[in-house]
Amino acid sequence: MSKVGFGVLNWVVLGAYLLAMLGVGAYFTRKASKNTDSFFKAEGHIPAWAAGFSIYATTLSAITFMSTPEQAFLSDWAYAIGSFSILIIIPILVKFYIPFFRKLKVTTAYEYLEERFSPVMRAISSLLFVLYHISRVAIVIYLPIIAITSVSNINPILIACVVGGLCILYTFLGGIEGVIWSDVIQGFLLLGSALLICVLGIFYIKGGFGTVVNDVVTNHKFISGNDFNIGDLSKFVPLILAGQIFNSLYQYTGSQDVVQRYQTTATIKDTNKSMYTNGWLALITIPLFFGMGTILYSFYQHTAALPAGFNTSAVVPYFVITQMPAGVAGLVIAGIFAAAQSTIASSLNAISSCVITDFKQRFFNDKFKNSNDVTLARGIIIIAGVLGLAVAIYLLMGNASQIWNLFLSVTGIFGVTIAGIFAVGIFTKRANTVGVLTGLVLSVGLSFWVQSLNISSLLVACVAFISAFVLSYVVSLLFPGGNHDVTGLTVSTINETYVKKN
Repeated sequence: MSKVGFGVLNWVVLGAYLLAMLGVGAYFTRKASKNTDSFFKAEGHIPAWAAGFSIYATTLSAITFMSTPEQAFLSDWAYAIGSFSILIIIPILVKFYIPFFRKLKVTTAYEYLEERFSPVMRAISSLLFVLYHISRVAIVIYLPIIAITSVSNINPILIACVVGGLCILYTFLGGIEGVIWSDVIQGFLLLGSALLICVLGIFYIKGGFGTVVNDVVTNHKFISGNDFNIGDLSKFVPLILAGQIFNSLYQYTGSQDVVQRYQTTATIKDTNKSMYTNGWLALITIPLFFGMGTILYSFYQHTAALPAGFNTSAVVPYFVITQMPAGVAGLVIAGIFAAAQSTIASSLNAISSCVITDFKQRFFNDKFKNSNDVTLARGIIIIAGVLGLAVAIYLLMGNASQIWNLFLSVTGIFGVTIAGIFAVGIFTKRANTVGVLTGLVLSVGLSFWVQSLNISSLLVACVAFISAFVLSYVVSLLFPGGNHDVTGLTVSTINETYVKKN
């Protein structure tokens, strides 16, 4: 398949967007430099709606921007049911989880695990987050670039260095406040880009919206009977919903890049408002991104044809570059990169907060008591960003098949297991350190076995969460000697007076 030129005007628009993001980071440099509370929490000055937009942009990566429409393009809307998990998750977060994080005034999510269990549990969870998110940075850079450059003559190494490098720089400069306001701009841009693709797609199709509706009915592009066939768990709707609930529980309770936002607003009421803002945006995503895939299906059925042997993971950028006017295409490609950058920036700032708070300040503060923690945090952002970028470039230069499936599996095994540990700590009084450490190891082993069966990554998520919770609790009952005071650290004691142990 011959590649399409990107065009000077598209480059100008993309360049203007990247420079604007750098300007946002530069604008917040002075405020972010005051102390770690400013750099990691924005001193609680972020409006609720902006924090909600930031959470939304963080959880929606460029991978989602392209893989969700591809799913609807190839099949139907079955996976859309997973997006409704947010309606179940938010009330649980608002009632049970957010009050703990706000009450303890944690900088990282893993501080709760120390107070509830032990420093060891905090260190393990934080280290797993750091390692996972360095890998995530690499994948979030790699996947959209490999898709876009597969249909255009853009140099993949050059665009990776420019997009990734500028993202590292504005995260370095602006701290969490710069990241959040960049997320707001990027959130509007990616939503606007998705809407523009849908509108132009319908406009270009012969017969317009009526043709799309006819294709949906004729070809079962919405929901089909097979989506409720338990014999095929990869498309089984109840499993999709359950698996996405557990994946979301990790994102919103055990993943520092999201939990960090809970402390950036002034009050717990504002934090709750930010969650509902994020929830509404997540619901808007359903018709936008799944609708985009269905519209592109109709377009390439009736108006144009894809090249022979076309890789459908690039169907969105291919439509943008070949069908959209010059300049507009550059803006939409900027929207795809915006989705990537919001995820990257959030990961980098969260990595630095974990290293500084969970390791340097917790274990090595006396040894490095004269160091400037904001300067160290910025150094960590550079190191983590360069590592992630280097891995992305390595993937771009080699043959990295099945990266996305591996990414989902690792998320389910390690991330969701940690979410199960958070849950057993918050919802039970009997769980103890011995129990959760044993439960963590056993759950990871069980989840790896389920993953090896190659049934569904969402089944892995279900097994990881449930086994971590159940095994941690059962082992704690068998070995009760490690129990300690949990006053103020469980749902049944949250309103009691809590005294920090160290």
